[in-house]
Amino acid sequence: MYAKFFKRPLDFILSLLALIILSPVLLLLTVIGAIQMQGNPFFTQERPGRNEKIFKLIKFRSMTNEKDKDGNLLPDHMRLKRYGLFIRSASLDELPELINILKGDMSIVGPRPLLVKYLDRYTPEQHRRHEVRPGLTGLAMATVRNSAGWDKKFELDIKYVDNISFLMDLKIIFWTIAIVFKREGINEPGEATNSEFMGILAEKKSEEV
Repeated sequence: MYAKFFKRPLDFILSLLALIILSPVLLLLTVIGAIQMQGNPFFTQERPGRNEKIFKLIKFRSMTNEKDKDGNLLPDHMRLKRYGLFIRSASLDELPELINILKGDMSIVGPRPLLVKYLDRYTPEQHRRHEVRPGLTGLAMATVRNSAGWDKKFELDIKYVDNISFLMDLKIIFWTIAIVFKREGINEPGEATNSEFMGILAEKKSEEV
């Protein structure tokens, strides 16, 4: 009942209110980001949404576009400066996704939207994470954030899909606030960014070897 009739209207109302209330913060981060990134402060990328329909996700850019002498982007850890680390650790880079929620691409709570190229790497069970709209936060982000491996995060995504309720969404929002303030599990141990999910692709490569 909640997922079918109430979740989307709540997402629309709350995201609209959040955009209005946070507009000074969004404006400030837009200006600071433009200075820090020496250009466009926003990052857009295609991501799969509900039923794997592709949409354009919008975030604040946290990595520069610095390149080496051959014109290739520098490694992630070299492009992730102090400003980028700060907005990531505080999850401020995610705030423009409120626009995606308002448009209906996303929900406040749901599995995090991942890369389009991962679609061919999921197991049938992992594909089920797209039965619902992706979220600004989700059960995996609210509990393990990025400190756990892909299998655990996908397990939590499916658990959410099978148990959506207003109470669960409320708990996830509060858990997310707590974990963001603690700034725990921002990245996988030893990584500047998340490691790439290889899934079935990795299994095929191992079979070839």
